[in-house]
Amino acid sequence: MPHYTTSYSTKSKKPSHRRKQNGKLGPTPRRVSHKPGAQYLRHTQGFGRHNRGVRNRHTEERRPYAIIIVACAALLFIASIIWYVNRGVDVTLNGSTVSVRIHSSIQQLIEDQDIQTSAGDLLAVDDSVLEKHAAEQYSVVLNGEQIDNADLANIELTGGEELEIGDGRDEYEEHDVTPTEIQPTLTIKGTGAIRYVETWGIPGRTEVWTGKVSGITFDRGVVQEVQNCGVRAAPVSPTEGNYVALTFDEGPSSYTEDILKILAGTGSKATFFLQGDQVEKNQAAAQAIVESGNEVGSNSYANQDLSELSADDLRQQLTAGFDAISAATGSPCALLRPPYGLFDETCWSEAMDLVSAVVTWNLDSGDYLLNGADAVVENVMGSVRNGNIILLSDNDACGEQTLEALPKLIEQLQAEGYRLVTLSELIATDEELAESIDLSQVSMPEDAVLPQPALQIDEEDEA
Repeated sequence: MPHYTTSYSTKSKKPSHRRKQNGKLGPTPRRVSHKPGAQYLRHTQGFGRHNRGVRNRHTEERRPYAIIIVACAALLFIASIIWYVNRGVDVTLNGSTVSVRIHSSIQQLIEDQDIQTSAGDLLAVDDSVLEKHAAEQYSVVLNGEQIDNADLANIELTGGEELEIGDGRDEYEEHDVTPTEIQPTLTIKGTGAIRYVETWGIPGRTEVWTGKVSGITFDRGVVQEVQNCGVRAAPVSPTEGNYVALTFDEGPSSYTEDILKILAGTGSKATFFLQGDQVEKNQAAAQAIVESGNEVGSNSYANQDLSELSADDLRQQLTAGFDAISAATGSPCALLRPPYGLFDETCWSEAMDLVSAVVTWNLDSGDYLLNGADAVVENVMGSVRNGNIILLSDNDACGEQTLEALPKLIEQLQAEGYRLVTLSELIATDEELAESIDLSQVSMPEDAVLPQPALQIDEEDEA
């Protein structure tokens, strides 16, 4: 039977004292109130904190099962990692598919597959055998690349590789090499107003070997073939539509911005070949050409025949001209129209690394003859063909005539169905040329060199 207690005590109450906090009486401790005469169960009768032992006993009974489950999961996880790390992958070996453990080395593959090979021979520099089977043991080609035997233990296989493993290659004795470079030559092919480098010159090489073991000296001949340089000359042949390019030489002049207004008013574009010395005098006009959506190229720095200059003077003229345009327009320039259209084989040999293309013309307006605006229009309209590059002048001598002739010329060309575009736009209409030329930059490869200059034959020597 439960024991009950009353809500009052038979003992006499002791007076309670409150402690002072900071000189003041602290709060009176809260007492649990009981109703007079009520009865309450004690904790010792199976209620409250003394009942917790029952639940702890059940928890202890379940703990071994939990440990077993966690251990099994851990073992399964470890087993899956071991399987993943050591799983098999397929590679192609001498045309057949074989399975190897992932991250196995090629050396391990050779041992696992028990591949038997014969070592190569050690050769003298003249190809005679110094010692049989003293060279590499295996010839190994991985994904098309020959692998040195010293690297076989370091290259891991991850699946999907293709290997060819066979008898070892022969090796030459240690030897000294005396090389001789073969310089590329230059060939210009074709006809047309646009010339560009089709094939850059790559030097070849011959070698003479001297064996350190045999002492033999042997001429190995050509060990690297030379790649000669080829310049292609071509016209522009638009694949569809009718296009011509107006080009202006010798500018900028005091008439340049008036020419730009005429072009803008007729929806036409043109290419201006600027002289470096004239650009320095009129940078604003050069900048206006670019800002108006027209194109610029170089007419060299000064009005000189480039074919008569030394190599150093030629390069200086070209570089100064390009630099003046770049400084005025803020854009790099590599397109060249040489003064008088003269840029021979020697010029190409000495400066092809500076130009993206050399563009002359295939229709001369003859405006520099100052025969009048009507004569200029008649010269062009009497001979114009699709893809033509038309030569005009932008200088103070021809300026008034040009401003009179240009609106008439554009009107008649457009009436004939021609669109007037820049040189870059004209080249873009020719699918073959568009893939071969970028007028904005030079495309010389890092391993290319300038070809040998063309031979200059004196008439007296020839006689």
